[in-house]
Amino acid sequence: MKKYLSLFLLFGSAVHAQLAPLTVSKIMRDPKWMGTSPENYTWSADSKTVYFNWNPENKDKIQPYKVSISNNKIDKAEDKEADKAAPINYVYNKDRSLGLLEKGGDIYLFNFKSNKEIRLTNTLDRENGARFLFNNDVVYQRGDNLFLQNLATGELKQLTNFVKGKPNNQPMSRVVPSQQDTWLRNEQMSLFDVLKSRNASGANRPRFGGRGGAFNSGEQRTIKPVYLEDSFLSGVVASPDAHYVSYRLIIPATNNKNTIVPNYVTASGYTEDINGRTKVGETLSTYKTFLYDVIRDTLYAINTSQIPGIKDLPDYVKDYPKELEERTKKNEDRKVNLGVANWNETGTFAVITARSQDNKDFWILKLDPATGNVSLIDRQRDEAWIGGPGVGRDVQWIDNNRFYFQSEATGYSHLYVYNIATGDKKQLTSGKWEVQRVQLSKDKSTFYISANREHPGITHFYKMSVNGGDLVQITSMKGGNEITLSPDEKWLAINYSYMNKPWELYIQANKPGAKAVQVTKSTSTEFDSYKWREPVMEVFKNRYGADVYARVYPASNPHPNKPAVVFVHGAGYLQNVHYWWSQYFREYMFNNLLADNGYTVIDIDYTASSGYGRDHRTGIYRHMGGKDLTDQADGVKLLIDKYGVNPKNVGIYGGSYGGFITLMALFNQNDVFRAGAALRSVTDWAHYNHGYTANILNEPYNDPNAYKLSSPIYFADKLKGDLLMLHGMVDVNVHFQDIVRLSQRLIELGKDNWELAVYPVEDHGFVEPSSWTDEYKRIFKLFETTLKK
Repeated sequence: MKKYLSLFLLFGSAVHAQLAPLTVSKIMRDPKWMGTSPENYTWSADSKTVYFNWNPENKDKIQPYKVSISNNKIDKAEDKEADKAAPINYVYNKDRSLGLLEKGGDIYLFNFKSNKEIRLTNTLDRENGARFLFNNDVVYQRGDNLFLQNLATGELKQLTNFVKGKPNNQPMSRVVPSQQDTWLRNEQMSLFDVLKSRNASGANRPRFGGRGGAFNSGEQRTIKPVYLEDSFLSGVVASPDAHYVSYRLIIPATNNKNTIVPNYVTASGYTEDINGRTKVGETLSTYKTFLYDVIRDTLYAINTSQIPGIKDLPDYVKDYPKELEERTKKNEDRKVNLGVANWNETGTFAVITARSQDNKDFWILKLDPATGNVSLIDRQRDEAWIGGPGVGRDVQWIDNNRFYFQSEATGYSHLYVYNIATGDKKQLTSGKWEVQRVQLSKDKSTFYISANREHPGITHFYKMSVNGGDLVQITSMKGGNEITLSPDEKWLAINYSYMNKPWELYIQANKPGAKAVQVTKSTSTEFDSYKWREPVMEVFKNRYGADVYARVYPASNPHPNKPAVVFVHGAGYLQNVHYWWSQYFREYMFNNLLADNGYTVIDIDYTASSGYGRDHRTGIYRHMGGKDLTDQADGVKLLIDKYGVNPKNVGIYGGSYGGFITLMALFNQNDVFRAGAALRSVTDWAHYNHGYTANILNEPYNDPNAYKLSSPIYFADKLKGDLLMLHGMVDVNVHFQDIVRLSQRLIELGKDNWELAVYPVEDHGFVEPSSWTDEYKRIFKLFETTLKK
């Protein structure tokens, strides 16, 4: 049985047969020099072929390939061949004798007994969301409205009458400055002397635009119209007996201000503005969920005031006595985002989820559709924020009475099953590890689970009965195992990698102990010519007594100065200390280069990294640059004690969140770090986005202490070591404005031990090899000139 095609040997003709010695110019080339891993695996409907995209011949773009599981032979596939061979995603009725499918905006019915297809709609409008009711009638959405088609009689009945706009064509209200806009303006005045001096002339007056408009009310129908007004309609779902329709209205915020990112290097020769995101503290859209009683032609909202804890205030408010007094006196319900009714198969039970807008609570609620009342099934409360793999998602039904969900109630994300008929809740998995993904088998008897049970840095694929019991491990290769299950659930397409081996496709029978067979070989001869390190996996106790995992690259031949470098991964909630191929592959190669040049390198899964449970995840709540920063310093102590590095010659670098930590290290741990390179770094969290930042620091106008404690710009006066900052000028994630504001602060403070390198055509994730090369040449030079003196 052949594992690979002979065409893979083409890599032997690479221009550079030998990679060593490593240089920045070599490793920062277009990544195609390394070879391109396969991706986007899909199975054929008969479960005999795996389709994927690949580029083994190093062409300009990836090509479609396929492999037969009978002999593991790889062939090129035709364009769209995978789509034609893929399983048809029918929506089935209860006994799976009938299936519904949307094609070209119309609905088709397939009868599996007669093997015939019938076209149910043929309109210029798009019909979508078709599904069977319990009696085999069909319901689907056309435009904003639901329609019911009786398959026995052919009768088509409109269930809802949603009408865009307002009945009286009322104009939209004028936009006024938000709390966040006012807070930002005041904070700018307090930070920058130049703005204070210019303010007297009126040059800094805020400008707010207004907008207006009108909507047509729509035509009166026999069904009572429901006017959407200024809202957006979403999640329109009919109950299995078509008695009720649940839907959600999203009322957009109207007083938010978008940022602008100037683009200087353009084809037109003019500076062009990119319309950017809002900043943290924006006014959030509000969500309201309603029930429409089709039979009674009656509409009512879900009663959120009945949600247990709806008035509970977060603990941090105690740090602001005046605000606590005001909010306690108001005694208002917190704003929540409700899902839509999630019905069991027969329509006897409905469940709805709710999340508080402050993200401290997630509720699973039983819904009484006749009244709109709710009662509690499960409440997840976190004084930091609700999160963790699989947590906070809608529930999934197993059968007519049971559904499953994930919760961090034990401190780690685990799997639970709830019986809504009996009220019994059962925890199926447990331990100091995380359930990362869950898939229910087609016959709904088995859970397939991806989890890091063996080690935080190893993922395996498991199975378990829906009734609980033993968790049976199916995969066996140490590293990262990403699974695509075949339609008949007999085979696994495994995207597998190890810490020094990029991702490859393996095929394995879906049985414990079955051998995984490698199908692809993607790395080039040049890449393989270098002996890439397997970093040493370390675990150390931080100063708070918690376990912290790290990867160490010992120096091949330590420089006499015994220098060390700390690499800080980005994203905060991300894992990089693991046994699979890192998404930071450039940094992995750069760390090898540093080790070749006499540096000892450490890469730490600091507090807030993913894979380690709730306490690690939320350990930076209200203080970014706290435990996540001291973990870096504690990692340096490990290098000093165990690897003999010189504490006077330690550098640090990282991008995005890693750039932020680098700044905080140079400012607040300046006795530990001699030099640092901060790439695309956040300098002031009040200027980052809402979804990420508000979870961790709340809002600037509600919790200003957290922002001042967490933002490098407030600590710039403590800079001692040499600082190199690097930033793309068209960064739409961490805006170039961030680094400009910090630069102005350093200028006003009279600091002269810093430099800024800008990249005019780069966004947050650099694209051009020339930019990557220039960036890392500067970083390498910084360490060479400061840590080896």
